[in-house]
Amino acid sequence: MSNFTWIDGSIVGVYLLATMAAGIMVRKYVGRVETFLVAGREMNVYLGIASLASTEFGIVTCMYTAQNGFDKGFAGATPGILFGLAYVIIGWTGFCIKPMRRSGVMTLPELFESKFGARIRWLSGLVIILSGLLNMGVYLRMGGEFLISVAGISPGGHTLEIMMSVLLISVAAYTILGGMLSVLVTDFLQFIVMSAGMILVTVLIILRVGWGTLLETVETHYGAGGFNPFLNADMGWSFVLFNGLVVTACVLTHQPVIQRVFAAKDERTGQRVFTRTSFFFVCRFMIPGIWGIAALAMLPAEAIGENTRAAMPMFLATILPVGLMGILVASMLAADMSTDSSYLLAYGSVIYNDLLGPLRKRLGLTDRQGILWNRLIVASLGIFFLFYGLWYPLKGSVWSYLTITATIGFASMTTLLISCCYWKRANSHGAAAAILVGALIPLAYLILELIPATQHLALKIGPNWSGIAAFAGSALAMISGSLLTQRQNVSREVSS
Repeated sequence: MSNFTWIDGSIVGVYLLATMAAGIMVRKYVGRVETFLVAGREMNVYLGIASLASTEFGIVTCMYTAQNGFDKGFAGATPGILFGLAYVIIGWTGFCIKPMRRSGVMTLPELFESKFGARIRWLSGLVIILSGLLNMGVYLRMGGEFLISVAGISPGGHTLEIMMSVLLISVAAYTILGGMLSVLVTDFLQFIVMSAGMILVTVLIILRVGWGTLLETVETHYGAGGFNPFLNADMGWSFVLFNGLVVTACVLTHQPVIQRVFAAKDERTGQRVFTRTSFFFVCRFMIPGIWGIAALAMLPAEAIGENTRAAMPMFLATILPVGLMGILVASMLAADMSTDSSYLLAYGSVIYNDLLGPLRKRLGLTDRQGILWNRLIVASLGIFFLFYGLWYPLKGSVWSYLTITATIGFASMTTLLISCCYWKRANSHGAAAAILVGALIPLAYLILELIPATQHLALKIGPNWSGIAAFAGSALAMISGSLLTQRQNVSREVSS
């Protein structure tokens, strides 16, 4: 039984109206494509911190990090620690992001064209979109499932479809009209609401359940493996290595993340946004992880069954009082809207800027026409995500699914980015080989998982080894492909 009442509904309604109004109001300032996609490159440090933190925490983030806490204890926060380290190191050194921002591009494929040519720009854009569509395809579904469970809404009929549609319309309305300006403005509001909601809920849980109970629960269920990932039966060093590769690749090449670098005033601003946001990424895994551990401590096993991602929202539905329930739902909506809007805009920018580049140049689009095209692309992406989320039979660990689908693009894009910035002998042949190898390995693993006859093989390989093989294979393909074709293709240098 949920404690969600008309008071909570009113809090959520007021928040939604305020956010949409703020996002739509800035549409009048959008007169150029560059303003629509990267906010005219005027983002400062504080707005960048709020925007990046909001973008990288949505309901799906809350769901999979809580599931990690439920399934793995405190060791489930390991990816968050790795994220924090990656942001600090990359932000402090400026590794790759300095030459990236200095280049003046709006997407990674646009940067790659300067060294590898137009064909690699198009191919890399295609892989980014494929990876992004598969990855984000489950976001709306996770958001809908969370809200239905927390609010105590009956899941029968078309409830999930309706909830997902409401989420999509709310996000798409201001993203389509205002682009990156709307995203940055609403992200700032959403960061405040999201942070307040997370802190209040966590304090209540610790007071109600007790820190000692949380520690004892993890010790009872997982022993030392609940605190140390290397001793956890479901993790181990392969999990840590693969996740280390994934989070580093995410910081360097994830289009919704690096779009903040492109939108920053200058290189230094982009670096400071990264270093100052780093601790948040530890919190984004640790706080929902505590919620998941509390669900493990308080809910009977028979009430949860095998769908452990549903444990956290089920627990919150019973423990949160009136008023705080509304703040939680509003904060989760804030988190989800900022994530979805940023991702829609980021992937839409790759489609417009890179995949449709040849057509766009032939048509000679004006800024006004370009903005219209971008709005249509964002709307089309939203519709795709709605139907994919309803169709795809997501099972098991959400985090495993997200890391594997992300690796389809991350493995090769990281290889191309590092080579583009720092290896003079890299060429288009090596880049093409890296893209193909980096994408095919995780795609093959996903196919093995879906086919009943080969699921045992996928289980034996596991997502960690599949992901490690994709990163290693992509790097080797770049090196061998470039060295074997040095006389056929002289690459161009990119200033670093």
